[in-house]
This record gives sequence, C-alpha cells and structure tokens, in this order.
Amino acid sequence: ARLRTMLARALARTSRVVPSAMATAVRAASSSAVAAPAAAAAAGAVPSWARNLSGQGAKGKVVLLYSGGLDTSCILLWLLEQGYDVHAYVANLGQEEDFEAAREKATKIGAAGVHIEDLREDFLTNYIYPSIQCNAMYENLYLLGTSIARPCISKRAVEIAKREGCDFVSHGATGKGNDQVRFELSMYALAPHLKMIVPWRDPSFFERFQGRSDLLAYAADNGLPVVQTKAKPYSMDENMFHISYEAGVLEDPANAPSDDMFRLTTNPEDAPDTPEYIAVTFDQGIPVKVENIAEGHERTIDNQLEAFLYLNEVAGRHGVGRVDVVENRFVGMKSRGIYETPAGEVLRTAHIGLEGLTLDREVFKLRDMYSAKFAEYCYNGFWFSPEMDFVLKAVKESQKNVSGRVVVKLFKGRASIHTRESPVSLYDKNIVSMDVAGGYNPADAEGFIRINSLRLKAHAAREKSLGRTL
Repeated sequence: ARLRTMLARALARTSRVVPSAMATAVRAASSSAVAAPAAAAAAGAVPSWARNLSGQGAKGKVVLLYSGGLDTSCILLWLLEQGYDVHAYVANLGQEEDFEAAREKATKIGAAGVHIEDLREDFLTNYIYPSIQCNAMYENLYLLGTSIARPCISKRAVEIAKREGCDFVSHGATGKGNDQVRFELSMYALAPHLKMIVPWRDPSFFERFQGRSDLLAYAADNGLPVVQTKAKPYSMDENMFHISYEAGVLEDPANAPSDDMFRLTTNPEDAPDTPEYIAVTFDQGIPVKVENIAEGHERTIDNQLEAFLYLNEVAGRHGVGRVDVVENRFVGMKSRGIYETPAGEVLRTAHIGLEGLTLDREVFKLRDMYSAKFAEYCYNGFWFSPEMDFVLKAVKESQKNVSGRVVVKLFKGRASIHTRESPVSLYDKNIVSMDVAGGYNPADAEGFIRINSLRLKAHAAREKSLGRTL
C-alpha cells in the first residue's frame, strides 16, 4: 500500500506516462483486492495507471460534473491520480451529445460510477418556465440560457453525492468565469457539508496544464479515449434553451461572428420569404400548447417538452433568437457572448403580449421590478437563496390570471405579436373606444389632471424662486 501511494505521488508530479516497466511494478504491488480490475485492464479496458489507482479512494469520493470532452476527461484522470474515487455525472439538458459514448469513455478512464441524468423535464418545468413567467432578461439582452441551467445541474449533483456517499464535488469551470460561482453557491446552499475540488483554481493542475496542447499530450500519454479535433476558435455551451458562444476570436467585440458558427438558427437574410404563425396557449403564465397555424404547416402539440423543442425548430428556421452581448460578469469583468435562444424569444414575446391584456397596471410594475431581480439572482448564482425564493413566489402569484392564446408571427429573424385573446382579459374595448362612451365620462379627466398637476406647479414655483428655469 505504501509503495502504491509513493508511486501515485510520483505520477502526480509528471504529465508523462509511467514507463511500462514501472507500470508492471505498480501492478505487481497491487493487492489481491484489485486483481480483478487489473485483469480487466490487461484486456485494454482502462489506461494502465487508472487500473492501479481506480477504486482505492484514499482521499474519498467525488462527483465530477462530466461532459466527455477533453477538459473533464483529463480532470477525471487527474482526480484518480490524486487518489479519489470518481463518480462521473453527465446532465442531459437537451444538448446534442452522445451520452452512451460519454458513459463508455468515463468507464474506460476509471470512474467508479457514471450517472447519465435526463433533466429535460425538470429543466423546463422548474427553471425555464419560471424565467418565462418573469420575462427574465439580464442587462436587457441575455435570456439566461447558461445561467439558468447551472442550478438544475447542481441540484442533481448534490442528490448523487448524497446517494453515493461523496464528500466532494468537482467541476471544470475556469477561475475567471461565472459558472464556478453558480455551481458552488448552489451546492453550498443545498449541501453545506460538501467540499469543492476545482482543478482550474489549483496551481498543481493549471501550472501543469497550461493549454490545450498540454491536455492533449496528457490524454495521449495515458491512453485516454479522446479524439483530437481541430479546436474551434471559440467555446460553446449548449442546452435545450440556448447555445452560447464566447472566448477565442469572439473576445474582441470588433470581430463579427462567422455565419457557420450558428447551429440553432438560420441567418435571417436566408430565412424563408413567407412568415409562419405560431399560436401559444398559456395557463397561469405557463405555455401549455403550441400550434402552427400557417397554411401547409398545420400542427398542434400539447406535450410541453415536445412543444418547446418544436418551437426551437420552427423559430430557428426563421432566424429568431440571435443576440450579440457585451455583459458584466459577476466576478467583475466584462465579457462578450453570442447567444441563440429561438424558443425562448418566441415564448417571451408571446408572454409579454398576454400580460398586456391580463395584468393589472400596478402588479405589472411590480412584476417588472421582480423580473430584473430574478435575472440578477439567476445570473449571479443565487438561485437557492431566500431572495430568489421570495421573487419566485411573488411572480407566481402575479401569473394567476395570465391565461389565454397569443399568435406570434415569425419572419426574417423577428418574432412579433400577431393577435392575442384571453378569457380573463382586463381590456375593455367599449371603455377605450373613441366611438363609444362605455361608462366613462370625459369631464372627469379635468379634475384628474388638475390634481396631478399640483406637485408640478409647486416644483415650477420653487425653481423660479431660485432663479432656475425648467
């Protein structure tokens, strides 16, 4: 056991593979308890050093937020090298990914367990829909597609940690970004006892792996099943709500994105020359049915997940949902991000249109105020906080009469209101009509105006007495 520990520490100080003779010595030093894993490894199931250290867990158990990509595959290997038992956790949030390939890769590297979790329904119901009810938007442009996914991912990570008896959680977020904050604040709120292992903040990791080439060399030396591909000139995060693009060539706001970067949306200039009309039915602010009422495209979907995915498809076809943002990160720097959120753009547009019919004016103002706070708390990582709990409950109360049907026109990159109707509308065309009195006495406006002018007259008098003009 002492020999195994010494060899593990020696491995931690080098990024090169252990020579085969040393690997043989390590296997010889292995106890009978690991004889079976070593035999399986001899058939090529896992890399040599992972065969010897996986399953020992001298330092404890850790849940790793795993994607199957280069970074998290190397982190998995590195955690094993440090002496942890690793449970790799992959969250299915509707991204385009080969989940079984990720499972196989993590298993071959040496994960003690691999957890592929389908969170799409949870993500839609408990995170995306509340953001729609809030009309949430960070700094007037960003629909929070990455931000809102992090608490969803974190909650399931905590559940896995509790189920598997893990004391640690690890992730691959960098030390400059918002995601490290979002993941860790969420997990500390849900499970204060958990400890975080963050390789990209650990000098022993980031000084050893100073770029993609170092990670690729480490993977190759240790037999990681990572396919080397040409690096994209940007990074990307994808889920069913959106795709984000940032870093690389996009770090310069003067660089326009190339059209071949976008995956969810057509270039609006190349979108169809004929609009499509999508009807969205809401119940208490929640979309419950989607209908395509355009001639030749008629379709009705009342399954919420299917309807959302269909909206992504049809809105993306018309180039809806692109935005280019320079935003203020919570960690104190500005960053540039480009986002595609087709379904989110349609639903937000439709929801705002319906609220115009159904929300009381003063409730509307309060909901607007809470929308800004929702976006701030979500973006900054405070989903599981008392302030967010209060906002969610208040907004839910505001939505009890936001029910009805809105038809949205999709055309050349834009989603716009076509028609709207509600059985609980506050709009009364008889009162507002210029042709019908409707129980409204125009003479009443005189007193209303006179009363509201009192403070304005007082302000004007004071300014005049001080020699200032308005």
